[in-house]
Amino acid sequence: MNLPQALLSHRTLVIEGVDGIPRNGLIAQLAHHGFPVQHLPDRLHHVDPTRPYRELLATPGRMALDGSIIHELVYGPLRRGHSRVTWIQALDFAESVAERDGALIHLTASVSCLRPAPSDSTEAADAYARAMRTLAQHVAVVSLDAADLTHLPRPGTPAHRELGRNQQQLTVRW
Repeated sequence: MNLPQALLSHRTLVIEGVDGIPRNGLIAQLAHHGFPVQHLPDRLHHVDPTRPYRELLATPGRMALDGSIIHELVYGPLRRGHSRVTWIQALDFAESVAERDGALIHLTASVSCLRPAPSDSTEAADAYARAMRTLAQHVAVVSLDAADLTHLPRPGTPAHRELGRNQQQLTVRW
């Protein structure tokens, strides 16, 4: 599955990938295609790290999440020696995204494209690849090279009008 197909088939998209991959273009395009983009704080909830994600996934309408608990699953062990998110929580998150007609967008890029290139980027890319292979058993995963982000349909084109056909308003209450 490619990104235009994901835009047509899913109402929830979760953007994931190593630190340093430029996401602004993708985020802008998702917003143009009717996906309100949610950015959650970098700090996880101290008691239940999955709580903010469960609350967001319980709301109606289309949405895109920029990053998720998968980031902690990958970077926790690399930077602190352990993750505050368990695999059970990550699998539960993946199943919740799937139940909400969702998919994970796995952004990839060569190390030379990362801004700035973190010292652990190669290890993180390998960890993301392993995590996405595992999570793909529970939720659709769309792998997308950051270099391909310019190929999304532009607003106003026939492909964009098709994408926006089922657009709904999303209200998030905190």
